[in-house]
Amino acid sequence: MTLQGAFLLSPQYRDYVWGGNRLRPGHSPTAEAWVVYEQDQIASGIHAGKTLAEVAQMYAPQLLGRRVFEQTGSRFPLLIKLLDVADWLSLQVHPNDEQAFKLEGESFFGKTEAWYFIESREDAEMLCGLRPGTTPEILEQAIKDGFLVDYMQRLPVKEGDSIFIPPGMIHALGPGLLLYEVQQTSDITYRVFDWNRPVTSKRQLHIEKSLQVADPSASGKINPASPISDGGRTTLITCPYFTLELLAARENEIDLDTGSTSFNALTVIQGSLHLKGDNWELDLMQFDTALVPAASGAYRVCPLEPYRLLRAFVE
Repeated sequence: MTLQGAFLLSPQYRDYVWGGNRLRPGHSPTAEAWVVYEQDQIASGIHAGKTLAEVAQMYAPQLLGRRVFEQTGSRFPLLIKLLDVADWLSLQVHPNDEQAFKLEGESFFGKTEAWYFIESREDAEMLCGLRPGTTPEILEQAIKDGFLVDYMQRLPVKEGDSIFIPPGMIHALGPGLLLYEVQQTSDITYRVFDWNRPVTSKRQLHIEKSLQVADPSASGKINPASPISDGGRTTLITCPYFTLELLAARENEIDLDTGSTSFNALTVIQGSLHLKGDNWELDLMQFDTALVPAASGAYRVCPLEPYRLLRAFVE
């Protein structure tokens, strides 16, 4: 059987202490919606009720695409989340592939990620990378003494900004942000500092592992928002693990094509739209996420109302 046609995914939610109430009103704090995740259930089509991982095992090259299948086999390579940040996240750092293999085991990937800021209050900021001149010795002492915040770069954040977060760069999100996160299929987070919150079995610090993976020279840079035309596309972030694009339209339609090389993960961050392919179609509302299998080939995005859409795939 050929796998064609986009399908909806049902998100899984995470209720962490820093979450807000925008992702799941009435359930506060809801910190994260995992909108593309191996264990998400498919919510439409003939495979409704199966997990993404199950369908990937059944149709690996057709779902994932030739390029992805050659790189990671039948395992789905990305994890995509929406985050509602009402309080500071911990200062944290992630390993690369080699470090994840060494510290966690052979089945673990590193965590390279990128963020797109959907909403931002006026004074929102993030901590990202260390100030110039922070040596490994200073970093180690600051981590052990609990004064790492004093050595962090502070970056103001606005709606429409994006940023790439490589492994080894210490970072933390501040309150007042709603954002989209795309990353490798990995949730390895080493907490360096957690704002003196109580340490529990579910929220531990990882000082020794953090010191092994932190890169004192890593420095973050915001990609500022730029205008996009009706029916326009712009590449926000590209790296060996994923490419992230922003699409927007009021009236014009946009033609896309998987090229059979990679799935397309589509998340609506504003408005609503209609997807139309070869013998299939699907409507998406705000915060809906659909997966277009690589075998689907060409398809069209048609606005139902003005929309902004994030598209993640592997080049």
